[in-house]
Amino acid sequence: MKSIHLDITGIKDFVTDEDINSIEKEIYRAHDMLQKKNGPGKDMLGWMDLPSNRNEEEISRIKELAKRIQKQSDVFVVIGIGGSYLGAKAIIDLFSNTFSNLLPYSQRKYPQIIFAGNNLSGKYLRNLIEYLEDKDFSINVISKSGRTLESAIAFRTLRLVLEQKYGVRGANERIYVTTDAKKGILHDIAVKNEYEMFTIPNNVGGRFSVLTPVGLLPMAVANIEIEDILDGAQFATYLYNEKDIKTNDCYLYAAIRNILYRNNVNIEILASYEPSFRYFIEWFKQLFGESEGKNNKGIFPTGVNYTTDLHSLGQLIQDGRRNIFETVINVEKDRSFIALPYIEEDEDGLNYLAEKDIDYINKQAFLGTLNAHIEGGVPNMVINIEDLNEYNIGQLIIFFEKACAISGYVLGVNPFNQPGVEAYKANMMKLLKKDEDDEKESQD
Repeated sequence: MKSIHLDITGIKDFVTDEDINSIEKEIYRAHDMLQKKNGPGKDMLGWMDLPSNRNEEEISRIKELAKRIQKQSDVFVVIGIGGSYLGAKAIIDLFSNTFSNLLPYSQRKYPQIIFAGNNLSGKYLRNLIEYLEDKDFSINVISKSGRTLESAIAFRTLRLVLEQKYGVRGANERIYVTTDAKKGILHDIAVKNEYEMFTIPNNVGGRFSVLTPVGLLPMAVANIEIEDILDGAQFATYLYNEKDIKTNDCYLYAAIRNILYRNNVNIEILASYEPSFRYFIEWFKQLFGESEGKNNKGIFPTGVNYTTDLHSLGQLIQDGRRNIFETVINVEKDRSFIALPYIEEDEDGLNYLAEKDIDYINKQAFLGTLNAHIEGGVPNMVINIEDLNEYNIGQLIIFFEKACAISGYVLGVNPFNQPGVEAYKANMMKLLKKDEDDEKESQD
C-alpha cells in the first residue's frame, strides 16, 4: 500500500507545469538508463535489486546472530563511517526510544548500540574505551576494503581491548565483520581469524548499502523488523518504477529539484519536526552530496530539525538569499499521545493550549512555518508519511535512492562514483607518511 505522498503545493509559485513538461524527456531518459543499465556507473546498480532478490538464508543468519549478540553483550559497537553506519544509525534512531542507551536492559531488551570509527578524535575513542571497561561488548566492523583510516584505527584499538579482556579466542567470538566477499585487508583479517563475516555486494556502493548486512545486522540487534523494512522497499521498487512523471512522486521530486537548480536555487534543506529523523537527514546528506557533487555541479544538501533550528537558522531561511528550497518530511500519524496539562492558576498563560495533543501543536508550527517560508520566497515540498513504521521507512529509503539516481543522471553526472573523496585522503596520507619518514631519519 502506498503510504508516502509528495505534496508540491509549496512550489507552485516557483515551478510551472510547463517547467515540469520541459524536463519530462530527461527524466524518462534517466529512467531508461537505469532500466537498461547502460548509463554512467552501470556496474553499481545492485541496490535496485536488493529488496526483491533478498537472500533468505542470509536474513535468517542475521537474525540468528543478532540474538547471539543480544545475549553476549551489554554494548554493541558498530565501527564504520559514511554509508557504513549512517543508514543503520538513522533507522535505529527512528524506531528506538530517544533515550534507549540510558534505559536498563529490562526496558530496552537489546544491547546499548554505540557507533565508532566515524571520526579521528582521540577523546572520543578514549572515552569509549573507558566506558566499555566494565561491560561485556561485541563489535561489528564495516568496510569494503578495510583501508578507511577512521574505521581501521577504531577496529585495531577495540580489537586489542577485546583480546585483553576475553583472550584471543573469546575476542574472535565477539567480532563480526561486514566487508568484501573475496578481497581486501579486512576480508583477509576476518578469514585468518575466523570471524563471523557478512559481505557487501560488489555492485552496491556504501551510501546505497543500508539494505545489505551493513544496515540489517545492527538493525536486527536493535529488534527492528528488518523483513518489514525490506517488504516496504520491495513495494517501492515497483511503485517508483512507473515511467510517468505525473504519477510517480519519486520522479516528480527529482524533476523539481533539477528545475530549481537550473534557476540557481541550489541548496536543498531536508527538514523534519521529529528529532528522531536527525540521522536520517545525515544519511540523506551523504546520499545526495556524494552522488551529485561532481564536475563543478550539484545541489548542496543540508538539513534541519524543527522547531529547534527555527531558533538558529530560521531568520536566514526566512529572509536570507533566495537560493534555497526545503523538503519537509511530515509524519501524519503520531503515537506518543501526550497532551499539555491543564493548570487552574494558568501562571504561564498556556491554558489556551491545555489538553491539546503536543503533536497537534507541533503540526501547527509546521504549517505556520511552511506558509511563512513559501510567502518569503522559499520553495517547499512536503513528503507526507502516513505512519512511522518499518514498512513505510523501507519505502522512503527507496524513494530517496531512486530519486538520487534519476536526479544525478539529469544533472549530467555519474551518481555512483566519488572521485573527489580520494583527494583529502591522498593529502592526509602524504602528511602521515612524511611524519613517519621524518621519524625514521631522526632515528638513523
